[in-house]
Amino acid sequence: MSVAPALLALRAIVSREAMRFIGQKGRFVSALVRPLVWLLVFAAGFRAALGLSITPPYQTYITYETYIVPGLCGMILLFNGMQSSLSLVWDRETGSMRLLLTAPLPRWWLLLSKLLAATAVGIIQVYAFLLIAWLWGVRMPPWGYVAALPALALAGLMLGALGLALSSFIRQLENFAGVMNFVIFPMFFLSSALYPLWRMREAGPLLHDICAVNPFTHAVELIRFALYLQPNPSALLWTALALAAFLALALWGYDPARTLMRRRMA
Repeated sequence: MSVAPALLALRAIVSREAMRFIGQKGRFVSALVRPLVWLLVFAAGFRAALGLSITPPYQTYITYETYIVPGLCGMILLFNGMQSSLSLVWDRETGSMRLLLTAPLPRWWLLLSKLLAATAVGIIQVYAFLLIAWLWGVRMPPWGYVAALPALALAGLMLGALGLALSSFIRQLENFAGVMNFVIFPMFFLSSALYPLWRMREAGPLLHDICAVNPFTHAVELIRFALYLQPNPSALLWTALALAAFLALALWGYDPARTLMRRRMA
């Protein structure tokens, strides 16, 4: 694969995703409204119910609002990854996806370019949310916003790869919308986004174990520790492994030989 055509394709795909994002102002607004409602409305009730004032492992006292900010960042990345994959299903129905995948470049590079573009859009949304939270008074350590960028990128790639894998197996737009809800809400609520894992252990060992193996939990913990300028090798490892697994599944799902075999069987 030549470098110049590959970079040209990456630029074109990123530009297309950016133009689509700019043209869909409602998508940007909804991406911010959803976590802001949790932060500004529900956080007060949850704080009162849970009585949270968490010290370890962050070496500082944090409020419930600051605790859930990383989880809400993960929520933005999760919804953005699914939304981007939903557009892939739409592109496949309209025929534009076929034009993209028939370009004289490796299919894995085209899909990776799509994934990178979607992740970049998601990170922009996350920092817009963090800015609004900061203006509201929910603030992290200043350098934490910089340190969180690699964590957000890895988490965004992992969640985007999950959506990409789902889009490779779902043929109709209506079905994908239902699968999105089936995936998004269990991943979000069965994680440490809203409550610490020790709270889950108090509720039940099985519930704790489900949350512990949830890839979204590790993505959120990676972001949370990065925002507080602390490493989390375990979360980094499991998020990277989940990214590799989801990306491999997506590449297999979009494999041309498999697609041709499926058409012949149909």
